Amino acid sequence: MQVRNAVFRWPESCYLLFGWSFEIMSAIENVDPDTNASKVVTFEPMRHEMHDDLAPSLLATAADTFVPPFPQKLEDLGVHRGFLMDLALKAVSLDIDCTTSGIAARLHLGIVATETLLQDLYREKLVEMRGVVGLQNHRYAILGNGWDRLNRVMNVCSYVGPAPVSLKSYTDAIINQVRSRSPLTQHALDNALKGLVLSEGAKQTLGLVASTGRSLFLSGPAGNGKTVMARALVNAIPGDVWIPYAIEVDGQVIRVFDLHNHQTAPVTADDYDRRWIKIRPPLVVVGGELTIESMELACTDTQRFYEAPFQLKSNGGVLVVDDLGRQRCSATDLLNRWIIPLENRVDYLTLNTGKKIQVPFEQVVVFATNLTVSDLADDAFLRRMGYRLCVMPPGPDTYAEIFIRYARSRGLALDRSIFPHLERRYGMERRTPKACDPRDLVDRAIEACKFKREPVRLTKEVLDMAWDNYFGATVNG
Repeated sequence: MQVRNAVFRWPESCYLLFGWSFEIMSAIENVDPDTNASKVVTFEPMRHEMHDDLAPSLLATAADTFVPPFPQKLEDLGVHRGFLMDLALKAVSLDIDCTTSGIAARLHLGIVATETLLQDLYREKLVEMRGVVGLQNHRYAILGNGWDRLNRVMNVCSYVGPAPVSLKSYTDAIINQVRSRSPLTQHALDNALKGLVLSEGAKQTLGLVASTGRSLFLSGPAGNGKTVMARALVNAIPGDVWIPYAIEVDGQVIRVFDLHNHQTAPVTADDYDRRWIKIRPPLVVVGGELTIESMELACTDTQRFYEAPFQLKSNGGVLVVDDLGRQRCSATDLLNRWIIPLENRVDYLTLNTGKKIQVPFEQVVVFATNLTVSDLADDAFLRRMGYRLCVMPPGPDTYAEIFIRYARSRGLALDRSIFPHLERRYGMERRTPKACDPRDLVDRAIEACKFKREPVRLTKEVLDMAWDNYFGATVNG
């Protein structure tokens, strides 16, 4: 990947452009990876002032420096010419009124490169030319020999879409973009964590995770904000990321871009390689559905190309492995699969041919679990974790702050006299308050008032009804 300075414009017609609930933790056990010392950091209500002295190393945001250069010649695409000819032939077969500009738009190539490929097909008597549309723009139709060739090609690879880039181009681009990012700013960190009631020490630890790209192991009882904290990290990552629509390896295609996991970002450059797309740092979350097989390249007999596994799609962003230990595969097998990628920042995938390929592993990996850590991972795995946090239930002051802030976010006033009442109910039923309880109680209080067609108010009576519906009331027969 290079920095593009020169401006080279092609007609835009040559391209087709694709264009808060609170779950808050209260205490964190911060394990220093260097000293292996632990300390409990107690949460405090969020302050409104900016702490300029926190994390002095956090500086300016990253500039949008990387732009994939427009390929001037067919050779600049970095993909075998024969593969591109087959891809163009497949595109011709899908277009009733096939023109050079139409194929260029489908393949995300320049019109000159596309016309060169179509002329190659014409010389091999696979397509015929049916007229001139404009400069470097002709009308084509597939011939009988072309249909025979197409059947053979589709049995090998059925991919039709934006032309892929080489594996080397993808690897170089991802590594250069991620490792040359500017340090995280304090403003970006505060903005990403503004929905969480955290101590300054906790926020600094999360800032270090986002800034260094190291992994994070979150543990603690359920319902205290592990997942929401992991999801918030992606908003702190500076800058956007260029990724290709697909990658080519030995004539095989790995589709990378995924509308479900990737959010497109605006592009200011006029001249760039349209085989690449600019996205926000991705957030990919996997949970109980995770299996060892889903971490490998997926290919079927009907879809004769590969779908990139979730860890590849998360490059440049955050990968959250939620509910660790509750997957359909054993936690030991799962964690063993991650040891090499976490340590070396590379992963190895296997094609159907048996060939192994090396791909970059450049993302923040967050493991979240409410199970006992010693039952899930051994020292060999834990020492490869960049940071470890233990998320504990909130204390009374933190619980009240969470409750007040969530009620205000729903437009409700709150009388502090309800807190002693709620504290008595927790004590009577021997329940441990969780950081998600305020949100759930307020939501059920609102639903109860609407059901009874009464004004929404957070009174003791309404909250008692919400409590019974949430935790379960004892019914006497």
